[in-house]
Amino acid sequence: MAHLAYQPAQPCVSRLLQYKWDKSAYNMHRMKVSSAKATINSNPPKTYNHLLVKKKKQKLEEERIGTIKRDNNILLGKISHIMRTTGSIDNRKDQAIKRPRSNRKQLELLRITVENRRTEERLRRCAPSYSVQRWRDDWRETLRLTEAISRYPQNCQKSQRNMEDCKKFQEQKEAVKDAV
Repeated sequence: MAHLAYQPAQPCVSRLLQYKWDKSAYNMHRMKVSSAKATINSNPPKTYNHLLVKKKKQKLEEERIGTIKRDNNILLGKISHIMRTTGSIDNRKDQAIKRPRSNRKQLELLRITVENRRTEERLRRCAPSYSVQRWRDDWRETLRLTEAISRYPQNCQKSQRNMEDCKKFQEQKEAVKDAV
């Protein structure tokens, strides 16, 4: 009987039919609204497992725990040995058994050392194939000639030492000009 009190928005012939149509349209609208998805994603970002689980940290922790367990076992063995025996403390250092391989390594190191010394001695006895003094003389001659042909001297600056060098170069330059 709700259709009797129903007032349609537009004029119609049958209020009953208009009421049913509007009601079904409204129900369809409500279904669409309830099933609508948001256009903006407000969900938290994905959490990746490799970011949460720190493998390196776990490995270091396992190694640390392993070393602690190993040390504990060593201590337990020492304590049980003391409990089984008289309990006296032995301060002697047990001599390590020398292995034949270590002897071989020492011989190899000795051979390499002797060979290096021989090579070093041969290098010291060898005379150099160049003369540093000749290089210096050539360089001085090159500088002298450069200064002689240059318009403005390169080495004339305001420091005391360079002023002396500048005077020497100017004298040499004049000597070269006089000779030519």
